[in-house]
Amino acid sequence: MNLPKGELICNQAGQINLAQGVRRLLAAFSLMLLLAGVGSPANASQQYEPMADHLRLALRTALSAPVAPRPIFDSVGHRIHWMAEMSRRLSRRVPDFNERTELIKTIRYEAQRVGIDPQIIFALIEVESNFRADAVSHAGAIGLMQVMPFWTRVLSDGDVRQLYEPRVNIRYGCLILRHYLDIEKGNYDRALGRYNGSLGRMTYPNLVYDRLDRNWGYYYVEPPKPLPKTALNDIKVEKP
Repeated sequence: MNLPKGELICNQAGQINLAQGVRRLLAAFSLMLLLAGVGSPANASQQYEPMADHLRLALRTALSAPVAPRPIFDSVGHRIHWMAEMSRRLSRRVPDFNERTELIKTIRYEAQRVGIDPQIIFALIEVESNFRADAVSHAGAIGLMQVMPFWTRVLSDGDVRQLYEPRVNIRYGCLILRHYLDIEKGNYDRALGRYNGSLGRMTYPNLVYDRLDRNWGYYYVEPPKPLPKTALNDIKVEKP
């Protein structure tokens, strides 16, 4: 099932809401608040909100959809460049090459299927768990995208152990963020606030935007194709 697609907003690092420099100043202020123990992502979490049966069914259907063999790219060159670049950026956090490759492919695919730019998901995961699949917050949020256990009861069979599996956790996280984006009519500030359980405060969104600017912004320019060789290429013009 295809959920409504959101606007792809992050092909360039400066395309979210504020200028890059201003956003970094706000993120620095947010970091000061975190160090003071105010609004810590580890102490916040998604909040359970009753939802209509048809919405719950739609989310359950999307959760259980089969996994595609590979994410989508504009070209072979784009795929090679993006995979190599994301692998390089993630190498210190996930040293194993095979694990890292599978993770970045999963992030791209799961983000694409719900209409979210993959680079936002990389930034969110860095803030939430620093790419630790076994991370558990004080509030009980689990895994890479710090999904709260109640979602397994709402959308699945209630088995929280599945949230430790990276592919499943990322699918949950992307669906949840898409759900919040739909509620907030595409407003990332508010959707990210809902994701963190801190709606109305910019501490968490600014942290995500800062990691996007610093570590995960990506822009690819397709190299120009060589001109086709024709008979005219072989014609020599003699000077008079």
